[in-house]
Amino acid sequence: MKLRRKVFLLIIMALVAGFFFLIRKPAGLAEKNGDIKWGVAFSKMFATEMGLDWREAYLAVLDDLGAKRIRLPIYWQDIEEEEGRYDFSDYDWMIEEAQKRNAQLILVIGRKLPRWPECHAPFWADKLTESEKQEKILSAMSKEVERYKNIPNLYLWQVDNEPFLPFGECTTTEKGFLDREVAKVREIDSSHQIMVTDSGELSIWVRAAKRADIFGTTMYRIIHKDPIGYFKYPLPPRFFWLKANIVHLFFPGKPIIVSELQTEPWGPKLIYDLPLEEQEKSMSLKQFRENIEYAKLVGFPENYLWGAEWWYWLKTKHAKPEFWDAAKEIFAK
Repeated sequence: MKLRRKVFLLIIMALVAGFFFLIRKPAGLAEKNGDIKWGVAFSKMFATEMGLDWREAYLAVLDDLGAKRIRLPIYWQDIEEEEGRYDFSDYDWMIEEAQKRNAQLILVIGRKLPRWPECHAPFWADKLTESEKQEKILSAMSKEVERYKNIPNLYLWQVDNEPFLPFGECTTTEKGFLDREVAKVREIDSSHQIMVTDSGELSIWVRAAKRADIFGTTMYRIIHKDPIGYFKYPLPPRFFWLKANIVHLFFPGKPIIVSELQTEPWGPKLIYDLPLEEQEKSMSLKQFRENIEYAKLVGFPENYLWGAEWWYWLKTKHAKPEFWDAAKEIFAK
């Protein structure tokens, strides 16, 4: 009986020690807040859907907001609107404008990219089988990588967006195909690293981190989910430390950044269909600042804010510059 008790106590002690090991401060965090680098995502497609002049909005992000790190999705339907005919002119322009201002770029490529409906493809691809569609995606990605692999302001390639998260009007990226996508990018461009991303709150990071040179996590605080309604994640910053330490058990020293930090609303409809008072339920100015402070407490060395199109929409369409000005303060530091 005494032996059983000793074994039981040893197991409990090991579990407690293991827990504290996993929630310790992981390697690779910023030593102080001033060491954290801040960037922003920009979607040409979403800016247009918000009723903005996307070129004007993009230049405002570079010039007025002062962002020097841009996460830029390249949508398949933009570059190959007609099968076999490629037009990179809009993205050439965005990349050149960023280059003029010494802004680094994360170029996001593939089919499952940021912004609803998550999976993006030209209309002509609807008639294809899944295997045919995959070959076309690989062909488009090859042309993107060949075209931009030598630009001086390319920081990273991101292959797909949260490929293992079933969200949007698509499910997940089949892991065998994701491996082919990553391999294709590496084959064409061995000089730049690849980021693969996953949900900060809902996913196991190991599968994505395994395939990445740099792993990117999302970080959301208030979401809307039927039938629950609005929900605030009751997760302390150490939750992200725990997941980072699990990744580092398998892949020691793997760099981890925040690829998508929530600084826009998440409601029951897309933003442009939500009344302003409804938007406030998930993203007030107070919540915006709380999310920034939360990210600082987590301490990952890079954070890419999600919501620049919305801030600009509020500023220019609704005479509400508060969010834009709050973001400017971050990039001014």
